[in-house]
Order: sequence, then structure tokens, then C-alpha cells
Amino acid sequence: MQMNSAPHLLTEDRAEYERILDDALRNAHDRPDLAAVGQRLNTEQLRTMALNATALITTAAAAEYEYYTKVREEMRSPAATASMHNSVLSPAVGEASERGAGFAAVIAVLAPVLAGTAAVIFLLVGYILKMLSPTPSFAEALVSAGWFFGALTAAAILVAAIGLLLTALRNGATQVPAEESTGELPDEVARAKEAWRHALLERGLLPFLRAALADPSADPTSADPPRHVSRIPKIGYSGPDYSSPSEGSTAGQRPTFTSPDFTSPEFGGPEHQPE
Repeated sequence: MQMNSAPHLLTEDRAEYERILDDALRNAHDRPDLAAVGQRLNTEQLRTMALNATALITTAAAAEYEYYTKVREEMRSPAATASMHNSVLSPAVGEASERGAGFAAVIAVLAPVLAGTAAVIFLLVGYILKMLSPTPSFAEALVSAGWFFGALTAAAILVAAIGLLLTALRNGATQVPAEESTGELPDEVARAKEAWRHALLERGLLPFLRAALADPSADPTSADPPRHVSRIPKIGYSGPDYSSPSEGSTAGQRPTFTSPDFTSPEFGGPEHQPE
């Protein structure tokens, strides 16, 4: 008899266990070894049996679950929490700075447009007035003002282009470290969770369902696992009710249920007494 080395399934992971179980039952007819679902035991009965045997089934994926909970707790440590807090605050700070940058961008866009419009108007009116026979005295002033706004337009366009270039370089420099810092630890947790899910399905739930379907004496209302559930590969505790040597040999000799299969060697008939 081995002591239970598998960690207990935490309450927050029971919903995930039920989701994996429901997916396995939903896709049972796609697996030849589970094609008997619905003949003697339906999906609801199998689900009840698997929920009653949660502690036994999860033992098959104990190593993966232990590692998954370990890396998840490391992510929830104060250092990791502070890092996540900073990653949440940094967009808020960046948003405040982006408001100022947005106002400057509006000015940078409007300044060339307004200056260019003024330059066109002043130059057009000034040259039209200069075409008149008695040239008005302010025609030259309008032309000079037009050329001034034209130079201002060119300068505003140059300043806007430099500002856009600097903004693009600054955003590119801050984006890469942010992606690197936030992508490493969650990926490790996700990989550990996926490994646990796969082990729980392949080494725990599917063998349990196959054993339940193969055991004609399986009772869906009982909290005891099927007799052949000892075939599930597990590293944890295995009770004498389904793994004792005497019962294993008896189960191999008898294809149907008989009461001596569930009696211990001390209280069985003479045929079960050790020689």
C-alpha cells in the first residue's frame, strides 16, 4: 500500500476537472474504446461515477498537477504581483502622456494647414491687387505676409515630420521590453496547465471510463470506483478494496460479480485462505 503523494484537487480547479470530463464524454463516440457509452451506462451516469472518484482519477496526473500549482503560486507571489501591478499602471501613465502627445499632434497637423491656407490667401489677394492700374499701397504688404506664411508652413511641416519620427522611435523602444516581460511567466503557467489537462485525460479519465464500461457490476450511484479501476496508471494511494492481490487474482478468474470478491482474506471461505 502506497501513501498518497498526489496533492488534493483545489476548489478552484474542480470546474476545470468537470470541463475536461464533459469534453471526454461529449467526444466519447469518436473513440472506439468508449463506443459503448449509452448502451449500459449513459453519459450522465458515467459523469456521476467520475465525480465520485475525483480523488482517485486526479492521482493519475499528480506530478503534472503539483508542478502546475507550483508555477501558478509563483505567479501569484508578491514579486510577481508587483510586476503585474506595474504593467497595469504603466498603460495609465502612458495614457496621460498620450493625451499631451495627442494635443501636440493636433497642433502639428493644424499649423501647416492654417499657415498654408493663409499663405495662399495673402499671396493670391496681394498679386491680384498688384495687377490693378493704380496699385494699392498694401498690396506689397499682403504679398510679403503671404510669403511669410508660406515659410511658416514649410517650417511647420518639417517640425511635424520630426515629431512623428521621434514618437515612432520612442514607441518602438518601449514596446519590445513590455512584450518580453509579460509573455514569459504566463506562458509557463499555460504550458503546465495544458500538461496537467493532457495527463488527467489520458491517464486518469479515459482509463476510468473504459474500466466503468467494461465492468458489468459497476454501480453509477455508488461512490466506490469500478472493480477494474486498478488498471488506471497512478502513483498515489490505492485502497485494498480494489488492489489487493487476492482480489486481483479472483477478478482475473471470475468474469462476473460474486460476493467473495469483496471480502478480505481473513473473512473469506476456505478456498480464499492462503496456503
